Amino acid sequence: MREIVLFQTLRKNVRGSTILESMKAAIKTTKLTKRYGKDIGIEDVDLEVHEGEVFGFIGPNGAGKSTTIRTLLGLIKPTSGRALIFGKDITLYGPEVREDIGYLPSEVFYYDNMRVKDLLEYSASFYDKPKKQMQTRMYELAELLNLDLNKKIDDLSYGNKKKVGIVQGLLHSPKLIILDEPTGGLDPLMQQTFFDLLRAENKRGATILFSSHILSEVQKLCDRIAIIKDGRIVKIESMKDLQHNSYLRCELELTAPASKQSLDLPGIYSLERTGKRITFLYRGDINLLTQALAKLQLHDVHLREPELEEIFMHYYQKDA
Repeated sequence: MREIVLFQTLRKNVRGSTILESMKAAIKTTKLTKRYGKDIGIEDVDLEVHEGEVFGFIGPNGAGKSTTIRTLLGLIKPTSGRALIFGKDITLYGPEVREDIGYLPSEVFYYDNMRVKDLLEYSASFYDKPKKQMQTRMYELAELLNLDLNKKIDDLSYGNKKKVGIVQGLLHSPKLIILDEPTGGLDPLMQQTFFDLLRAENKRGATILFSSHILSEVQKLCDRIAIIKDGRIVKIESMKDLQHNSYLRCELELTAPASKQSLDLPGIYSLERTGKRITFLYRGDINLLTQALAKLQLHDVHLREPELEEIFMHYYQKDA
């Protein structure tokens, strides 16, 4: 059974429990660990996402993002440690917890012969909410995302299948929205529409866990971020701090070689020289950088946002 259908099926089990923990955090994990034999998926993950927060969860592919999310959802069982959703242990109260979660996996798969409308109505039937309310919500989301409800699933492009997943995840107005690499297949204009939709959901009161390996996406939306590498959390930082001390990848072409002291500036990392070409990462005051560059004999300058992998290669070497 496909993952998104499995998630909805798992929530239709025995209901009823009492809240055992404080509900101050939407998500709280304590030393959450998942091992596959001798291999480690995640290890000792301590994470707390506040209610009403848009929380970014970033790292390169294979870092442990999806394993963490699937463990939070109860799709896989932790080897050790604990995960609480709105104060309830996911292993003890999984069906009840999943009532309040909307989930979009990185890859969506469906029954190809179904129409989009039939699939979404089937998904809506899993939730104890008025049918008319769910139908109204379905049409509103489909119109916003320009999704044809009458098409068959196997006639849809990858991007339109991702739109179906978005509608399916938001159909029941969940309190917690968990997104695992959600923008794959969406064109830039639709990505912007999707981000606007998430902001509206957050304004409504929903907590959002946004997992991605694309730093620019997270910077647009999130209040705080956790960075995961090799299955471990290596940094939790507010977006304000991240933006205040943002990284730049700097590539310089010189007309004449520069001395080693010419770029002796705090905040420069991973500097490499190849003839008249210099590359480095910079984190700090951009004015200080431009003052240093003005003293060089420059032929060309290229400044861009670095890939996450580039940041990990130098900033988190001590955590490797």
